[in-house]
Amino acid sequence: MITRIRLRFRHATGKAKSGPPNEPTPTPPPSAGWRRWLLPIGMALIVLWLLVPLVFTGPAAASYSYTDFVTKVSTGQVKAVTIDDQGAVSGSLNNGTKFTTQIPTALDVGQLEPRLRAEHVQITATRADNSLSSILAGFLPLALFIGLIMWMGRQAQQSLAGGLGGFGRSRAKIIEAQRPTTRFGDVAGYDGVKQEIGEVVDFLRAPDRYAAAGAKPPRGVIMVGPPGTGKTLLARAVAGEASVPFLSVTGSGFVEMFVGVGASRVRDLFDEARRRAPSIIFIDEIDAIGGRRGRTTIGGNDEREQTLNQLLAEMDGFDQSSGIVVMAATNRPETLDPALLRPGRFDRQVTVPLPNQAERAAILAVHASGKHLAPDTDLSVIARATPGFSGADLANLVNEAAINAVRAGRTTIDAQDLDSARDRVLLGRRETSNALLPQERRAVAVHESGHALLAALCENADPVAKVTILPAGLTLGVTEQLPEAERHLYSESYLADLLAVRLGGRAAELVVFGEGSTGAANDLAAATQIATRMVRDFGLSPALGPVGYSCAAPQYLGEDVEDLRHRSYSERTQQIIDEEVTRLLSGAEKRAVDLLRAHRGALDRLAVILVERETVDGDVVGDVLREEQRAVASLKAGAG
Repeated sequence: MITRIRLRFRHATGKAKSGPPNEPTPTPPPSAGWRRWLLPIGMALIVLWLLVPLVFTGPAAASYSYTDFVTKVSTGQVKAVTIDDQGAVSGSLNNGTKFTTQIPTALDVGQLEPRLRAEHVQITATRADNSLSSILAGFLPLALFIGLIMWMGRQAQQSLAGGLGGFGRSRAKIIEAQRPTTRFGDVAGYDGVKQEIGEVVDFLRAPDRYAAAGAKPPRGVIMVGPPGTGKTLLARAVAGEASVPFLSVTGSGFVEMFVGVGASRVRDLFDEARRRAPSIIFIDEIDAIGGRRGRTTIGGNDEREQTLNQLLAEMDGFDQSSGIVVMAATNRPETLDPALLRPGRFDRQVTVPLPNQAERAAILAVHASGKHLAPDTDLSVIARATPGFSGADLANLVNEAAINAVRAGRTTIDAQDLDSARDRVLLGRRETSNALLPQERRAVAVHESGHALLAALCENADPVAKVTILPAGLTLGVTEQLPEAERHLYSESYLADLLAVRLGGRAAELVVFGEGSTGAANDLAAATQIATRMVRDFGLSPALGPVGYSCAAPQYLGEDVEDLRHRSYSERTQQIIDEEVTRLLSGAEKRAVDLLRAHRGALDRLAVILVERETVDGDVVGDVLREEQRAVASLKAGAG
């Protein structure tokens, strides 16, 4: 399976999320340390309360029946007794044994005292302890146990949902005015985006300026774009620049299994913002609650719809002069409810695209700060070699380069580390143990030679940067092409050359071996996708004409699987599309085969070099073609 640097067609696409800096870990309150010891301390107190009487009173006294007690008195074994007014008897025998018994009140025991006196038993009368303190002392262990059970239940409730009364409370993180440290200077590039959302900062700082001109401040700003482009970071920067409280919550934080909880949390969120006004409410991944209504089969009481309805009502209800601005971010603007995007709610929709080449260089510089770069490292070259990378991708690339340097025993990052990191991000980890058989190495070399030569022979193709037959990830070989400049439009001739280059590997196999292989599977899939978009989306088919069936909304999460039930064209049109795609691919393959047959010498020579060196740069491809041209010219001169 052969892959190259990914190509993106832009309605106008573009990305940079310089991932948000690590925020300081919140310091727990002073009482949080000792509260966790309440449970073991309480249990220890209960155990001590129950064991201390046993330790200090010695062995337990023997319990006698009244008959046994009278018998021992008659035989002179009893030394002393203590009798209370409830008939409870405790005493000791002549041998020191302690005992207890109970005098039955229903019997006539009037002769007991004379008998005790006759046996010279010491008699002590006492009163039973029925005081309040004695009763409380007896119930204290039970009270402690009940208190511990209640405390444990309360802690469990708070950990699950903030207590029984906390289900409807908002789960927003509140960052006070002194806390935000992110500024616009921490976000590289995106000057236009920062200027557009910077007006929110001006309004929060000086609302009187807008009121004097009769301008109404925006109620809401929604940022849309591919993942990793820094939408959340930009929202934090707005709060940092304005120095106002920043209430951050995700869309999924409103949704619960209980009906009405999401709407209650929305109300609580806006109440909290009003108390802290001026403030910013930031809802990340708003598509979790802002999806189009009416698509569910559950009914009108669906929890998500109720939450969205409450959000719409709150955004209509707050006073614009209160200093509250709602910001949101999503990767799926096509799924949002139209009522959420109308003026008066989210007044502005700011697109945060993929970064261009200059912005990628600035983002790389931000992530490379604090790291030791080699003097010959040129970040602009890396920026040119990473089209389609987001800010998050670039941050990952720099980190992978640092890991490569450490693995090599160095603390300085050089250009080779960055190049290896780029291959690691694009292709996956290189498998040194995945050794190819000799015939497989030659087949991969021929395949990649076909790609490289077609890229060099086609006038509109991007230049070849590197060719390798070392397996990495799911690929057995790679031909990397780097554009000379940032492209925003793609001509029909460029796309035709792109198809020829994509099918160059399969064409080389057909020329050299007379048959194809499974190594072209990825190339065929990519070429089919390009040809389909040329016919269906770009109107580049004479059979179909200037008709486009592409989705109007940008798909920031990639192409969705086509739903036949909602397809906007007929089966006849689909047949024409299939025929035109086949025509384009067949023509591109025939063109590639003809070019490689005309340069068979260069194809064989480049394949041999790849088998020997495994990796070559683009200059070697140019040298091989020039050698072939000189050889052909000398043959013609000798024949003349």
